[in-house]
Amino acid sequence: MGLFQIAGIAALAACASAAPAVQRAASPKSFLKDLGNSTWVIGNDIWNMTQGRQYGIELMYEGKDLVGPTATGHYVSYNGAASDLSWTSAEIVDSGKDWINVRFTAKEGDFHWVIYDGLSGAYQYFVNHALPTLGEFRTLWRLSNESFTHGHTNVKDGELPPLSDYATATNVQDETWQKADGSYLTKYDWSAFIREQTYYGVYGDDVGSWYINPGKDYYNGDHLKQELMVHRESKTGDAVQLNMIHGTHYLARSSDNFTDGKTWGPWLWYLNDGSKDDAAKRWKKEEKAWPYSWFKDTAYQSRGSVYGKVVLSDGRPAVGAAVFLGDSNSALSTADQGKDYYYTAYADKNGHIQIDDVRTGTYGLYIWGNGGSLADVTTSFVKNDVVVIKDKTTKLDTLKWIVTEKSKRIFQIGDFDRTSRGFALSGPTPFEHGRIAKTPGNLTYTVGESKPSDWYFGQSNLGTWSVKFNLESLPETSTSARLYTSLAGFSSGTKSNILVNDQKIGNISSNAVLLVSSQDTYRGATQAGEWRNLQWDIKKELLKVGENKVDIKVTESTRWRGWLWDSLVLEWV
Repeated sequence: MGLFQIAGIAALAACASAAPAVQRAASPKSFLKDLGNSTWVIGNDIWNMTQGRQYGIELMYEGKDLVGPTATGHYVSYNGAASDLSWTSAEIVDSGKDWINVRFTAKEGDFHWVIYDGLSGAYQYFVNHALPTLGEFRTLWRLSNESFTHGHTNVKDGELPPLSDYATATNVQDETWQKADGSYLTKYDWSAFIREQTYYGVYGDDVGSWYINPGKDYYNGDHLKQELMVHRESKTGDAVQLNMIHGTHYLARSSDNFTDGKTWGPWLWYLNDGSKDDAAKRWKKEEKAWPYSWFKDTAYQSRGSVYGKVVLSDGRPAVGAAVFLGDSNSALSTADQGKDYYYTAYADKNGHIQIDDVRTGTYGLYIWGNGGSLADVTTSFVKNDVVVIKDKTTKLDTLKWIVTEKSKRIFQIGDFDRTSRGFALSGPTPFEHGRIAKTPGNLTYTVGESKPSDWYFGQSNLGTWSVKFNLESLPETSTSARLYTSLAGFSSGTKSNILVNDQKIGNISSNAVLLVSSQDTYRGATQAGEWRNLQWDIKKELLKVGENKVDIKVTESTRWRGWLWDSLVLEWV
């Protein structure tokens, strides 16, 4: 007989012996039980989990343990797997007629499970008290490899590789193996753009475990932040469901200090019968309910809005521009910001921006082109000290975004949108290990004849990519030109020289231009990593009437390392 059957019989016996009957207020069926020796059980009438000092070692649902004998279960950790939180106590800190809030305490902070009667899952959130400076902080499930056979994100759905596939494959890098047929097994193919997620998780024929994060303001990074979402653990076969609430999988750096009280969440961890349609419906329900009215935290509930209009200096509205509300007066890129709370949006067809449900505070407003009618814009816009007040709309004056004149443009390859989209091999999926090795070593692009899809998403192999272009005249009003080598990502190990008409003007190298390596090309990113905009001034005397060329000549190459192209632009200054 199970623990909860015994507990249920004891409760019935106690009720039967009580006389006379007393009318009492309803109490929740959800529970916390202390078994002693740093072991607790939490759950409700649908599921329950046995929590040890570090790991949730048993998850009972529909009469089956979803963790199983080999998987690790549920835990919270930082800096990868280096530090798993150790729980020193657990208690119910709040409750209602049909719910309880269970707090597990560790020296770094408190992890909460808000458990409702009849809910197949629980809301979760973490409150910081003493986390160290870190790059990665996560919650996760490692679940049974028999029950959970498939994974799902918004860009990938299908069967997770069976554990047996790893036994005959050769490890070629971190969690990446090459099979006998030359193809690869890698957990990084299960990455995705984290702010685009609705529901994601792992599932099988009769069970699914999902994360639903309708509020994404506690994530670090901007629109293009990517993270590993799910995967197969190569040693035991665990189906891994990651909740990277502060992550660095595709960044150069994101190391932050957090204030006491910084809160990640709440989000919903959700169980069902494996139905993606049901998980999608639950996403819509949670999205509609966010920010959650039941979460009685003063700072969480204190929110306002930001409204404004952005117009380019040439008169165009900033149609579809990417809008990021982040740190004010920061020297960090939008990708690297992560100590507080962050909001992303896109301007509408008239250049209006509207961001609702923003936590009160002071922010920096960052805007850049997202392709479309802004594909030619090489500059960005920043406004600091944007103050958000509770229950108020912060109305900004019309924002003027300074851009360069189109008449000065000599050529442009690819949209200036911080991604490689539109180039050869950038899709259809945004992740595939080793795809950059398929790009050519030598390439000739002729302005006026070639098209952006003739250029490739990334460059890594030894050889030269040449851009040929004609100049009918040299403008008297310009003394020089400027070349923008805009990179959607960069992993060090491959180096190149940049030449104009065979004269070197610069190079792409971590040593030469202080590029910090980001973890993108070698982890299979094909559309974005951490964006860099390198600019090179060119003396007017290097250019001539007639045919000219720009060469990107790779002189040293490391397998799977190089850069992702965003755009290559040459213009008169």
